[in-house]
Amino acid sequence: MRTKSRHFAAVDILLILMTVIPLLSVMVLKVLTTPQSEGISITGAQIYLTVPMPLQDLYITSAQINSWAVIISILGLCLYMTHGISVKGGTRRQLLAEWIVQKTESMVKDSMGDFFSGYAPFIASIIAISAFSSLLSLLGLYPPTSDINIVGGWAILVFALITYYKLKGGVGSYLKSFTEPIFIMTPLNVLGEVATPISMAFRHYGNVLSGSVIAVLVASALQGLSSLLLGWLPGALGEIPFLQIGIPAILSAYFDVFSGCMQAYIFAMLTMLNISGGFPQELYEERRKKKLEKKKQKQIN
Repeated sequence: MRTKSRHFAAVDILLILMTVIPLLSVMVLKVLTTPQSEGISITGAQIYLTVPMPLQDLYITSAQINSWAVIISILGLCLYMTHGISVKGGTRRQLLAEWIVQKTESMVKDSMGDFFSGYAPFIASIIAISAFSSLLSLLGLYPPTSDINIVGGWAILVFALITYYKLKGGVGSYLKSFTEPIFIMTPLNVLGEVATPISMAFRHYGNVLSGSVIAVLVASALQGLSSLLLGWLPGALGEIPFLQIGIPAILSAYFDVFSGCMQAYIFAMLTMLNISGGFPQELYEERRKKKLEKKKQKQIN
């Protein structure tokens, strides 16, 4: 029993390290590679490496590195929460894991219907990666959700799934939908189709980036205001930015925590609604019945 408990604890430690080490690594990487700057500094993702390519160079940035760190950390956290899972249950981590699964499955069922019940892991992944990516700013790291390339990639993946399920009703039905309600609306319908991934990407990216910019500007303004109003204090007291105490933390709690998690939820909801809303289930069922009838006739003949 002691050997088993030691082995169990050792695996737990390894999984915790798998969750923590990627985040610590990117923090160390940022400290070692970020040049010192004075005053307000609002920049994009830092470029770590440039790989020459035929058409365009491939840039390895902090957004990509941090994204992989988040993915590995989430994997380690999931493995930790499900380590030692049993039918009897009882452990807090298993209860938390079961609660997350139940809530996600319920949300997917309510938003997408029974046909898409298998999408629960995908939706949970979207929420986790998006939320944890936005929360990286609390560690002083560049949030991948502030990079349009990262969020744009997610939107393109979702758009491919939307198109895939729209085609379940047949190519003819899909093309015909662009001419509804009248043929003259075709250009606008095509534009609306293309606008779906663009709007999803820019909504998520814009909200996260704007929150980071506002927090930096307010913190800098409070520092200047503190120096202006309280700079007359003697000695080192006049150099302490008293007005920066508390207010930036409140802004960070809103923009980094609440807004980041809210944007993750909104992106997941838009994913579910667009995929299920574009799926012509009646046409799909009719095509499925016709295929089954053809197979039966071939078998009879």
